[in-house]
Amino acid sequence: MKEQLRKEHPRPQFERQDWINLNGEWEFEFDDSKTGEREKWHTGEKKLSRRIQVPFAFQSRLSGIGDPAFHDTVWYRTTFDTPSMSAGKQTILHFGAVDYEATVWVNGELAAKHEGGHTPFSADITNLLKLNGSNSIVVKAVDFSQDLSLPRGKQYWLEKSEAIFYTRTTGIWQTVWLEAVGQIYLEKVRMTPDIDRNDIEIRMFFKGLTEVKDTLSLKIDISYQGNRVCSDVIQVNKAEETRIVRLADSSRPAEERWWFPENPNLYDVRFTLLEADAAIDETKSYFGMRKVSIENGKLCLNNRPYFQKLVLDQGYFPDGILTPPSDDGIKRDVELTKAMGFNGVRKHQKLEDPRFLFWCDKLGLLVWSEAANAYNYNEAYVRRFLNEWQESIERDYNHPCIVAWVPLNESWGVPNIQIDKFQQHHALTMYHLTKSLDVMRPVVSNDGWEYTLTDLFNIHDYEWRREVLEERYSSVEKTLHNMPAGRRLTVEGFPYAGQPILVTEFGGVGYKKSEWEGWGYSGAENDEDFAARLRAVIHPLLESSIIQGYCYTQLTDVEQEINGLLTYDRVPKLPVEVVKTINEGK
Repeated sequence: MKEQLRKEHPRPQFERQDWINLNGEWEFEFDDSKTGEREKWHTGEKKLSRRIQVPFAFQSRLSGIGDPAFHDTVWYRTTFDTPSMSAGKQTILHFGAVDYEATVWVNGELAAKHEGGHTPFSADITNLLKLNGSNSIVVKAVDFSQDLSLPRGKQYWLEKSEAIFYTRTTGIWQTVWLEAVGQIYLEKVRMTPDIDRNDIEIRMFFKGLTEVKDTLSLKIDISYQGNRVCSDVIQVNKAEETRIVRLADSSRPAEERWWFPENPNLYDVRFTLLEADAAIDETKSYFGMRKVSIENGKLCLNNRPYFQKLVLDQGYFPDGILTPPSDDGIKRDVELTKAMGFNGVRKHQKLEDPRFLFWCDKLGLLVWSEAANAYNYNEAYVRRFLNEWQESIERDYNHPCIVAWVPLNESWGVPNIQIDKFQQHHALTMYHLTKSLDVMRPVVSNDGWEYTLTDLFNIHDYEWRREVLEERYSSVEKTLHNMPAGRRLTVEGFPYAGQPILVTEFGGVGYKKSEWEGWGYSGAENDEDFAARLRAVIHPLLESSIIQGYCYTQLTDVEQEINGLLTYDRVPKLPVEVVKTINEGK
């Protein structure tokens, strides 16, 4: 058996001790003729002819297959012995992400169905397991490679990548794992910090609680840098309980514990579910005390105006495509981003691996979470997109690094938003839906241009001449008359309303520093020219009196694009210190 990759815990913000990673070599089969169900492959009795390294999609080299052709129906099979950790407990089977539709059988019995290529799902398989011996898991994944109403992000609908579109991802592309839980267990928590009151609201959701039990309680232990802040025990009477915990500490100001990119303070939390004082479930987590707000037109972090220096991060990798090759690789991206003087990333057209958010929480990097969009608008798209976006917010709500939600980008999925009332209402719906799920973060309804309602007024502008940028962003009036890519900045009836203005795509300077061939929005000839071109696009935004942040395109080269600050294999094109000084206005 090949060495297992991606061994780390896939959900570090809600982690139990009893779990098993199922990544590694699985059986695999293309089903281009769609005969698998008719031939009952789901029973697990048929051995599939190929081998694949999960969690890498078959299009990637790390999968062991590396076939970029269209194969929209694929099957997986693996076996495992009933784990000892399951004794007296329930066993939950988790999938980080399967693109796009997934059907899962355990020992021939249907265990789960899920639609949505970027969000997790799970199933209680306790009653499907054999008490002794081997168990089979069979997964059928169905993609729709050429359906432009599918939320797909940058995955191309033609066989070969070109322009701004890249290799597709089909099937399992994030970790598969088993978890042992009690008969009653803590299913999830929702933690909302309030730095003004110095407290944290914790909503707790329990599974398996069918009746009130006087003996059931939950112990909450909160610590900071190893020192206990508080310990509380609450009676559990229903499936959802809420507790507001004050984080009192008379020995130091509360703001010394706030989460900033420059000082990413985290509180550790341990949840212990008790029945008659005996622990039946235990989970560890963490949170950060952090506030994002807009005050008098200023974008603030922790009640202070905060200039956001972001870089566009598409999260693609040469060998893994959408799947990072290792946890160290994820951490390295965060470290390089910070070393170049950026304080955040806009995760572009991808719901990123939770391990990435963990390292951003821990090392201190702001994240704008952006959905993977579709391109065509219809009723099927609306249903798919709303469901997946809600699942995205639920998965990532607790991460302090996330400071903005971006459901739509550059009118993808709503190409006729200027004139189509349906598409305008869809953008409004996405704005209000997001607000209905999270009131503590700003929402960017359509990043780039053609805004209806939005909290931030973001502009995409690939102008490369310094003097033009200086003039364009010298006043609000001149900025609002700009039409990047020939697009109006607002939809008729939704005028600019004083929101903070940021330039959230710009630069894109192409510079070839590897064997990769490709393009950029403007071209550099050597290191000195590259540095000069970076200054020419970054410094006007730093010097503008109206711009409150930017997002440079982009962190790395990606496939046929060579407009990254790093090559595709993460080698800096300039010393990171040089880029940092440019970000500092020098």
